[in-house]
Amino acid sequence: MSTGSMEQLYQQVILDHAKHPHGRGLGGAGDAAARTGESHQVNPTCGDEVTLQVDLDDTGVVRDVRWEGQGCSISQASVSVLHDLVVDRDLAGVDEVAATFRALMQSKGAGLHDEHAEDLLGDATAFTGVGRFSARVKCALLGWTALSDALITSGARAREDA
Repeated sequence: MSTGSMEQLYQQVILDHAKHPHGRGLGGAGDAAARTGESHQVNPTCGDEVTLQVDLDDTGVVRDVRWEGQGCSISQASVSVLHDLVVDRDLAGVDEVAATFRALMQSKGAGLHDEHAEDLLGDATAFTGVGRFSARVKCALLGWTALSDALITSGARAREDA
């Protein structure tokens, strides 16, 4: 597939997730036995916002991610993709996906050139080109920052500065 065709495909994946977001809609904990954490994050550069709730079961598996937000299609699509990538994963798996997505964002648009990483990220590989634009990287990482903070408020993680 040509580079132009691949970029169009990636743009379409981002637009589809922005128009039909997965996990959108806040509410109470889906499971009374779950630990729930919540975080509200704002990107002051462009005004994107997201409030994210995460439920973990007693074994440390993410059982649900719910969110509400507003902003550009990149920030909204990224949270939608995040939802798909972390629900039903244990914390180690969530960490691996998050680290891989951050590495993709730091690649400055070059991608990761690693089949395992691409398989792990699934639709998130559509954000490869975002890395070329530092202002947009913050948009793509907003939901991931909210997830990290929500895991702290759930008690699943300790604050690094504590």
